[in-house]
Amino acid sequence: MVVGRSGLGKSTFINTLFLAEINNLNEKEAAHVASPLPSTVRVEEKLVRLLENSVSLNLTLVDTPGFGDAVNNSKCYEPIVNYVEGKFFQQFCEETRIDRGDKPVDKCVHLCLYFIEPSGHGLKPIDIELMKHLHGRVNIVPVIAKADCLTRDELRRFKAQIVKDAEAAEIKLYKFPELEDSSLDKEKVEKLRKALPFAIIGSNMLKQKDGRSIRYREYPWGTVEVENMEHNDFLTLRDMIIRTNLIDMIDVTRNVHYENFRYRQMEGLPKNEKNRDPFTHLEDEKRQKEQDLAEKRETLERVFNEKTAARKQRNDERMSALEEFELQNRQKIDAKRAEIIRLRHEIGELRNGTLTSSQTSLATTYNENSSQNSTLNSTAKSSPPPPAAAGGTMKKRIGGLGLFNRN
Repeated sequence: MVVGRSGLGKSTFINTLFLAEINNLNEKEAAHVASPLPSTVRVEEKLVRLLENSVSLNLTLVDTPGFGDAVNNSKCYEPIVNYVEGKFFQQFCEETRIDRGDKPVDKCVHLCLYFIEPSGHGLKPIDIELMKHLHGRVNIVPVIAKADCLTRDELRRFKAQIVKDAEAAEIKLYKFPELEDSSLDKEKVEKLRKALPFAIIGSNMLKQKDGRSIRYREYPWGTVEVENMEHNDFLTLRDMIIRTNLIDMIDVTRNVHYENFRYRQMEGLPKNEKNRDPFTHLEDEKRQKEQDLAEKRETLERVFNEKTAARKQRNDERMSALEEFELQNRQKIDAKRAEIIRLRHEIGELRNGTLTSSQTSLATTYNENSSQNSTLNSTAKSSPPPPAAAGGTMKKRIGGLGLFNRN
């Protein structure tokens, strides 16, 4: 896997590494110029089969063209980390299947070449952040891109600063194995350690030299050859990837990084279900989530129905109270209306003289009026008689209630 900011020659390096046009850079560069700056990391896979001395080697090249160009780069590492974790998860699923065939093909990422911009000022914060998320998942080998931009002294200081920044940030870079076979092997390993981080140059320009094709870069002041050890560390890096450390990187990935991932996955499983198939476990989790969601929905509906029923009951009680109050008032009004009608009827009968004072409810009123009339009569006897009316006769008082006497 090659990782780094856009424009550092990652795709060119892949072509240079295998002496083949694996990536069509012209189309990619044209598309990059025409399109806006990418906001996410795009991960691309390419399968390569190398044949050397009748030995076949299948490689998967993972190119991550451009990251860190967006305005917000806080999550720019997620696509790369997800890709590495996804390969681990595929391996984990293959190993934990119930029906397993032959030994599964190892599809994990064994090496990450991290391209560093040749600024001469050490690692940038975004580089440190990304390497912190990757160093526990893959073997990281830092690479200084476009090394022909720096002088030898600048390269030497820049390499030392990168190593210092990585140690300060506690970033675990790939460690070359300790060899005990011969002094020659130890010398090679020591040479690799001193060359870290590797300063490389990539080019798509070819020329013939001594009967073979070589890649070069031409400048007004001279020519830089990619495979010249005096100009850069490309040959050292290529030997490290393909020849000397290939098996060790696979072993470290398998025994360290993948085992750590496997441990994290097993820790996430229930204690009594560690031997279950991960897909079965995922199905159970999905079923449990759906059951929890159904129970939560049922609880919410029950609470809603209870509150609705309580409010409806309160409204019904208020309505019943209002109806009872209205009925009582209507009964009182009807009683008053009936009383008024009866009194009117009695008054009419009294006027016609067909109803005695003892039969009416006005008897009490009559008795009170009679006592008042008696008082008035006694007063009248003690007074002199009134003068006679015209014609010499006096009208006779009609008996009955004084209220309704007519002259």
